[in-house]
Amino acid sequence: MKCSIENCPGEYEPRAITHTVRHNGRVVVIDHVPAEICHVCGDVLLRPETIRQLESLLKQTPPANSVPLYEYA
Repeated sequence: MKCSIENCPGEYEPRAITHTVRHNGRVVVIDHVPAEICHVCGDVLLRPETIRQLESLLKQTPPANSVPLYEYA
């Protein structure tokens, strides 16, 4: 599918990404999330079913691991 960013000639291709989101005041990192990425500009698209799955995961499942969080001041 052609990229939706104006004047970008790229096409989206399926890849797995690391998705970072702030949830309940905490930074959560979710690995291996299926996404469509433009190979030219890097725009990221998540399918509605992927978003629903992420929302469900955040509501039900405690994180498998924790990582340090650094703040750039």
